[in-house]
Amino acid sequence: MQGECDGADRVPPYRTIRVAPLAEPVAAMADEEAWLARERYPVLMGFRPVFGPARERRTEADGKARWQLLSYFGAPTPQSARDGLGSHFRRRAHEAREAGDEETRAACQAAAERLDREALDELTVLGERYRVVRAENVIRSGPAGPEPPRPSDPDPAAPGTARRLPDRTAGFVLDAAAPTGPSEGILKAELLASAHREGDEPQVREDARRAAVTHPGGVLLPPAFLFAEEECGAWRSETGDSGTPQEARDSLTMLLRVLAPALQNLDEATRAVYKEAADRLDEERGVELRFAGRRLRLVRVERFVRIGPDGPEGPRPSDYDPDEPVLVQDERMRAEEVDVEDEDEADDPELAARVALLQRLTEEELARRNGDT
Repeated sequence: MQGECDGADRVPPYRTIRVAPLAEPVAAMADEEAWLARERYPVLMGFRPVFGPARERRTEADGKARWQLLSYFGAPTPQSARDGLGSHFRRRAHEAREAGDEETRAACQAAAERLDREALDELTVLGERYRVVRAENVIRSGPAGPEPPRPSDPDPAAPGTARRLPDRTAGFVLDAAAPTGPSEGILKAELLASAHREGDEPQVREDARRAAVTHPGGVLLPPAFLFAEEECGAWRSETGDSGTPQEARDSLTMLLRVLAPALQNLDEATRAVYKEAADRLDEERGVELRFAGRRLRLVRVERFVRIGPDGPEGPRPSDYDPDEPVLVQDERMRAEEVDVEDEDEADDPELAARVALLQRLTEEELARRNGDT
């Protein structure tokens, strides 16, 4: 770890942790909160990988190549991130067609079609490299459980509107040498030293040890947020990653008002209890929710990307990646003569009723969030 004037030019930028004074008041407050979190929540836990697409771009100012994240980072598997990258190219192809740019349209459409058939973690399109990037989600925990959001974490949206905000990770530059505060610098050093955990499978440990050598630098992304539920003293995720605390609350209220009633076939009394809990969460905007004997907490998640001489780390061989590209799945199912119409909801009255309930509850929730009710 180096101070801002400690001869960092003698160290490759990707191996640099550059600590600098924080003159901006909000940044200084955030670093102080991070230091207090080290005392209150001293244990680093979780270490769950997530994935997202990035592209390498050269700036006109200095000509240096820098990797930038594309929209939404936090896919649970590499294939989910590949699908997201395919969607990115389809959007670009559509925009290029509207603009009359045939060269860009053809290149982006071809890239999307390749991703439909091949499990590619990196490809070059129009002279720019694209890569599926791996990060690890890490949660701080202490005697009272996992760390909730900090006062300095942005949370500007009203209930039901968080997804309208810009994605905080879209365009985020993965610059390991960017100046950071003391607390963040220490956290980066701790995570770089945490190559693997006790109890990991041999392949997971081997991949982690290899990554510590091939990607010895690191970058902290903007934090994510999720709801976790306590069960017998342990905590498990109940919602996926969200960009702000309110987005995580919105995910949970959607689960309570819509998904759980329809998918779990809840009775009317239980549905009323879940709805009351969702209404209370909207009203109070708190970090804990108790109902029906359950205890859920809004949890802050650190996200850490390893960096090497060729940029950010991609998926590891041991990462969970069960799905095939979409056209490969389709061809396999056709070869196995799987008839998707066998699952037609019209042949299953109970399934049809659940689908109808899901559709009705979804429409009601969207109308409520749009202020139509």
